[in-house]
Amino acid sequence: MTDSLSKQVLLGVTGGIAAYKAAEVVRLLVKAGIEVQVVMTEAATHFVTPVTFQALSGGPVFTDQWDGRVASNMPHIELVRAADAVLVAPASADFLARLAHGFATDLLSTLCLARDCPLLVAPAMNRQMWEHPATQRNIAQLRADNVIVLGPDHGDQACGEIGDGRMLEAETLYQEVARFFSPKLLARKRVVLTAGPTFEAIDPVRGLTNSSSGKMGYALARVAQEAGAEVTLVSGPTALQPPAGIRCIRVVSAAEMLAAVEQVIAGSDVFIGVAAVADYTPAQPLKEKMKKSGASLSIELKPTTDILAHVASLPTPPFCVGFAAESEKLLEHAEAKRTKKNLPLIIANLAREAIGHDDTEVVLIDAAGQHPLPRGPKLAVARSIIGHIAAMLGERPAEVTPLRKNQG
Repeated sequence: MTDSLSKQVLLGVTGGIAAYKAAEVVRLLVKAGIEVQVVMTEAATHFVTPVTFQALSGGPVFTDQWDGRVASNMPHIELVRAADAVLVAPASADFLARLAHGFATDLLSTLCLARDCPLLVAPAMNRQMWEHPATQRNIAQLRADNVIVLGPDHGDQACGEIGDGRMLEAETLYQEVARFFSPKLLARKRVVLTAGPTFEAIDPVRGLTNSSSGKMGYALARVAQEAGAEVTLVSGPTALQPPAGIRCIRVVSAAEMLAAVEQVIAGSDVFIGVAAVADYTPAQPLKEKMKKSGASLSIELKPTTDILAHVASLPTPPFCVGFAAESEKLLEHAEAKRTKKNLPLIIANLAREAIGHDDTEVVLIDAAGQHPLPRGPKLAVARSIIGHIAAMLGERPAEVTPLRKNQG
């Protein structure tokens, strides 16, 4: 299995300093298995050369509507025929104006008129140009014409000013394209996830934690959003940034994570407990830093609340999915957890092969049996998990039954 979206995107690049970001957009799209055809305006070639985009996309770059490399001599027709979408990034103020008024003065503007597929644009310009009434009229017209407008962002600009108008970052644009292409398997669903480790304070500077990176939980949150869900992510301490548009609640301890989940769980359709929540916490954390004495030290620990079991035991629980990271007897221990907590689905993996890594290998366990997934990037594995959850939602069992032997 790969993290492939199996789509074709025609990327249009117009003149502007943000053209350098388009190179990274191409790299990310190609890495995800998306075929990219690059078309540049003449102005764009003054910022980044066609050679750069040719190297990143693995294909020829077109700039001229009279390009003889197209047999029919009609690149504005032929280039867009195979595209599943056209993305213009950056989209300059001038190009947006021409697009809004239907001008066909170069290859890119002409093929935007000749397309049968969706059009997405990522504006990039100085804040005064973005705020100008003419630009705002053009944006309103494009939206009325069903053009998808991505951004712009707020921040530092090449001119030295700060404000709206800068193009979205490459990673954000990639996420927007992935979300656009993904089947909306969870449309109108509310999904709550936990991710990352917890940190249980011993004193103001020390604590108990684990090596969970949060990567799997963040990947699932992203894929659930791509699938059309309204996503709330309750995250322990990680170095990760959640995808744009996802509500993220930052917590530290197991108690804080439980409280945050309790605040948002009402009305949710799916709860996925991915976080590596501490099973124990110091019974009496110290208010001041503990001094080293050289003597042996004992710390009394008390159990924390099992968040997943707590949610699964609610009077009207959401569809609950658990994770079982084990060091031995993986399938046996995972199935025992699934049955004990009354979960329709649990994801089993070996902790040493998953925690902190960018890829993973898991086994999905439900009442029907075991469903192993091959090792792959966590984002790709997350897509398979979300697909399995979506398939199960329509056949939610009244209660969990033990795994049948020899299934899988």
